[in-house]
Amino acid sequence: MKKLPKSFYSWTTISGVVLASVSFLIILFLILISTIFPRGVSQYLGLFTYIILPVFLIIGLLLIPIGTWRKFKRDKKRQVQRELKFPKVDLNDPGQRMIVFIFLLGSAAIVLFTALGSYEAFHYTESNKFCGTLCHKVMSPEYTTYHQSAHAKVACVECHVGSGAGWYIKSKLSGLHQVYAVLTNTYPIPIATPVYSLRPARETCEECHWPEKFYNRELISKRYYLSDEKNTEWDITMLMKTGPAHKALGLMSGIHWHVNPEVKIEYVSANFKRDTIALVKYTNLKTGKVFTYRDTANVYTNTQIDTLEHRVMDCIDCHNRPSHDFKSPIRFFDEAMSAGKIPKNLPDVKMEAMDILYNNSFPTPDSANRFIRSKFTDYYQSMYPEIYDSSKALIDKAIEGVQTAYKQNIFPEMKAQWSSHLNYVGHLETNGCFRCHNNSFVDEEGDVISRDCNLCHEIIRQGIPGKMETTNIKSSLEFKHPVDIGGEWKNLACVTCHKNLF
Repeated sequence: MKKLPKSFYSWTTISGVVLASVSFLIILFLILISTIFPRGVSQYLGLFTYIILPVFLIIGLLLIPIGTWRKFKRDKKRQVQRELKFPKVDLNDPGQRMIVFIFLLGSAAIVLFTALGSYEAFHYTESNKFCGTLCHKVMSPEYTTYHQSAHAKVACVECHVGSGAGWYIKSKLSGLHQVYAVLTNTYPIPIATPVYSLRPARETCEECHWPEKFYNRELISKRYYLSDEKNTEWDITMLMKTGPAHKALGLMSGIHWHVNPEVKIEYVSANFKRDTIALVKYTNLKTGKVFTYRDTANVYTNTQIDTLEHRVMDCIDCHNRPSHDFKSPIRFFDEAMSAGKIPKNLPDVKMEAMDILYNNSFPTPDSANRFIRSKFTDYYQSMYPEIYDSSKALIDKAIEGVQTAYKQNIFPEMKAQWSSHLNYVGHLETNGCFRCHNNSFVDEEGDVISRDCNLCHEIIRQGIPGKMETTNIKSSLEFKHPVDIGGEWKNLACVTCHKNLF
């Protein structure tokens, strides 16, 4: 009977064999389970199958030669005499032939399962489940808002990693730091944005949204509700000047002119959030001419500017919440009411919802749900007892609609909401466009970055249904504020009032 070399018989080697064998068998068992029940298994099964257990398998395999080598060194030190011979392979010997066959078969199986495991590990770590649900508490805000976005069918890695081995490796190294932060409970609350290590949008977003694609202008309609007893509806339709008036003109004008390949827009951010701009530089790449615009309202010295972040503008500087948009209570309430999830004919429902959502904070979603139900119930019992008695179903529907919208946009345990993750598209609730387009940025020749609303859009329809003010797409209306504030809207940025409404 053939025996293994004496140096094989050490506790280290035997432990390695046991560890590798057990790990391998468990991996096979878990693969079988995930194959039989593909939809009924936890995301943690993939973590154990393709990441954790293979680590133990490799450790076990490494222990085998380490133990053998250590045993050989100890025997040599104790002067144990052994005759060292190279093995003689004779395939005519049935016993040896069987050993070689088993060795080759085992090696092929290991190579096959290693390749399969590596492939599955790669795809598992690239999956949305891995990104969004493995660290459930930490990533819950991002994962929830992602599923409500226009990019819900786009894999997380398409934007956060992109193609190529270089950024894949960078993402995994960054992931190790994030895993450490989760395990040691040292991650920031809320998760800080913007993400400075994010790959440039020109290498990710523009794989689908290349600048030349955005030529045509677009009509958009928005529906709002006033905080009055009747929840008065106010509609507005605008022609968004995404591109020029004629498609053949390319990106000569329009909102997406900022990413025209023939120009380069750079800016200097005065703070971490990039919501305050200190300097703007425009370079015409065809002529080489450079225009530098400085803020005359908040003057920054050259020394100060040198210490601040200098950045080339790309898609993310305006569309900074493309997949993780945390909507404010006004926005998510109006959308829920437009969708019929909150009854329009329930008096004061928006006013009461805004009072609850803007004037209170909650430690957990459950406490928010209880408070929302309690406040709505008390309000309608005292202010509209006849509605409470006869139409309680309407009140329950309103409560459920507000609770659901809250759960989808406000995450108290991670302190993530609209005010911590500002959305710079537009200018209603943040400075957005007005970070630069505010009439304060002037170049050496006296040219100003204008804040004229018609640079980006023209109003086609506005007002209360049945009393709409309307024009055609070849002309535009002057904006009419839903609540009469005179001409103040012409002098102040929208956010000046809207951020302090409640």
